[in-house]
Amino acid sequence: MAKLSETYACVPSTERGRGILIAGDTKTNSIAYCNGRSVIIRSLDNPLQALVYGEHAYQATVARFSPNGEWVASADVSGTVRIWGRHPPDHVLKNEFRVLSGRIDDLEWSPDGQRIVVCGDGKGKSFVRAFMWDSGSNVGEFDGHSRRVLSCSFKPTRPFRIVTCGEDFLVNFYEGPPFRFKLSQREHSNFVNCIRFSPDGTKFISVSSDKKGVIYDGKTGEKMDEFSSAGGHTGSIYAVSWSPDGKQVLTVSADKSAKVWEIAENGSGKLKKTLPSTGSGGVDNMLVGCLWQNNLLVTVSLGGTINLFSASDVDQAPKSFSGHMKSVTSLVFFPQDNQKIILSSSYDGIIVRWIQGVGFAGRLERKENVQIKCFAAVEGELLISGYDNKVRRISLNGDQCGDAEPLEVGAQPKDLNIAVQSPELALVSTDSGVVLLRGPKVVSTINFGYFVTASAIAPDGTEAVVGGQDGKLHFYSVHGDTLTEESVIERHRGPISVIRFSPDGSMFASGDLNREAFVWDCVSREVKLKNMLYHTARINCIAWSLDNRMVATGSLDTCVIIYEVDKPPSNRITIKGAHLGGVYGLSFSDETSLVSSGEDACIRVWTLTQQ
Repeated sequence: MAKLSETYACVPSTERGRGILIAGDTKTNSIAYCNGRSVIIRSLDNPLQALVYGEHAYQATVARFSPNGEWVASADVSGTVRIWGRHPPDHVLKNEFRVLSGRIDDLEWSPDGQRIVVCGDGKGKSFVRAFMWDSGSNVGEFDGHSRRVLSCSFKPTRPFRIVTCGEDFLVNFYEGPPFRFKLSQREHSNFVNCIRFSPDGTKFISVSSDKKGVIYDGKTGEKMDEFSSAGGHTGSIYAVSWSPDGKQVLTVSADKSAKVWEIAENGSGKLKKTLPSTGSGGVDNMLVGCLWQNNLLVTVSLGGTINLFSASDVDQAPKSFSGHMKSVTSLVFFPQDNQKIILSSSYDGIIVRWIQGVGFAGRLERKENVQIKCFAAVEGELLISGYDNKVRRISLNGDQCGDAEPLEVGAQPKDLNIAVQSPELALVSTDSGVVLLRGPKVVSTINFGYFVTASAIAPDGTEAVVGGQDGKLHFYSVHGDTLTEESVIERHRGPISVIRFSPDGSMFASGDLNREAFVWDCVSREVKLKNMLYHTARINCIAWSLDNRMVATGSLDTCVIIYEVDKPPSNRITIKGAHLGGVYGLSFSDETSLVSSGEDACIRVWTLTQQ
């Protein structure tokens, strides 16, 4: 059996020039945000507790908890809203409605939990819609906008009101239910990015790309005042969130700052505090989302880093956690200073360091941030290749990377392998052959007469196995800087996708695009375990347990299957739906723990128990 013990969740999807909306649930002190097709619910008290909902057919854009905290409404780019139970494992689907004809940008529940208002992009003039949560029937007409509506808010007290704002620079005020247009305010001179009612419903506030924040009367919709210009933001303001007592607001901006403002009874806003800035000051440190929840101020940067400040002591250094935003393509584990270190890389060039049991432990800062295709590591050294026909060997000291001299290998690298027991030796495969690296030098480039798709080098560096498009496995012995072909095995029925040696070098496993895997004995070159045919799509990755007893395969079919080498394949352990979109990285961290990564940008640690 496999039990999920830890999830290192992905960070929110962000887009330059747009704010993002994070929702909070004060009872459980958790937040909800979207990445790809997933909605992530994450506890702020324990960030390793993350729940991922992956039932949307299209990219999810916004999610909100119902007032009682039992339901979540989430929306996507197709204009669909799904209302589902937040409790696993089944996440009961209450309803699904196609609400708008385009992307939904914001969504909010009415305080009684009966109605939902959504806004976004659509055809004609249908940019906003309010409906009953159980039947989907309309509760009003929303005229008055001519372009995409970026944000909406429901007044939290009776009489109910709805306010909306968008790309036509307007703030619209609706009375109801059934809701009708009441008035329009044009106080801004650029996109109005976010609008929020105060918790007591007496005021609402809009923030815009014109760097202004405007406060209005919650009952009439008339303007009261605006933020003072002293100490104000110098960039677009993307998001605003009220304090629980309704006397202060938190704003975040493209000028990389977060500010707390005091809102007086007459509606004037005075700067109280600018939060200490985090990060190095690059583009990724622009702040695009915020939330004031209980005693925590949450800010989200363009790079996806989530910072938690204490509202009672904002000068205290924030607690930060981050992760991947894009698909995690490879995963490496090694022990270091009595800690279990996991390195993961995503194709956008980000390498994140995790400590098992602790979670996020920093991003690796590299001098050149090239995209990453293949990635291998041993303690103290990284070997990476991008899409520029170069391989880089980088020394690693904690989370600091040394300088790297790019090595030209003449073609696009397909696979990278380090001989673990003599780490200066590495094998790089390209379409037409392999390249041997010794230390920082290319010592030989060998062209084969077949199309290479995968390769592996034995831990001691004396043997190599190369897989081809034709499904054949070619054995080579490594002498100095040359490879000598020993034998060829024909057993696979599809192109080889991955080959991995066991830690002691006595066996190796191979998988193909035809969903089949084999375990081979290195000495006799005979099959040791066959009929590993339980995936329904191509095999992407293979990992061996540290004691050579188990082998795990990860596939495009979202499953991970663990086999014991000396037992028949029918004794396998299957983890279904391990990663939405497919599994791309696997590694054992000890005899009973398996780490996996995938298309959903999350990393999971599974504890294995024998049945």
